[in-house]
Amino acid sequence: MLTCKIPKVAVFGCGNLLLGDDGFGPAVIAELEKEYIFPRNVTLEDVGAGMGEYLFDSLLASDLAPDLLILLDAVDFEERRPGEVFTITPDSIPAKKIHDFSLRQFPTANLFKELAEYTGAALHIVAARTEYILDEIQPGLTRPCNGP
Repeated sequence: MLTCKIPKVAVFGCGNLLLGDDGFGPAVIAELEKEYIFPRNVTLEDVGAGMGEYLFDSLLASDLAPDLLILLDAVDFEERRPGEVFTITPDSIPAKKIHDFSLRQFPTANLFKELAEYTGAALHIVAARTEYILDEIQPGLTRPCNGP
């Protein structure tokens, strides 16, 4: 009898819904939950601005660690168009962004690499280029990040 391990997938929406495009991750999670039914091996979480704490407090427990971790977040990569959605890996974060990368003020991209090594999880970051960074509370995504 052949058995096949079903991979565990965790999708984390990172960001603050009160700060415009910064709420991209949670907005995508809300839309996915509204429109689709996912199998039991897929977990969707709006982790807000607490991704670091969530990862280290719960995800590192070996029985909770996913095989694939997908992070949804907004970034301000100048070489991308506002609203452009793209996938990056921790090792493709530009050197000038390593310390200011917006993924919930995670201290360095090296911690992502260590997390992947420790848990064995594949890590992908789905990012949306923000139109601009807000200085004040303003809920809702800008038109480029919200789609047509």
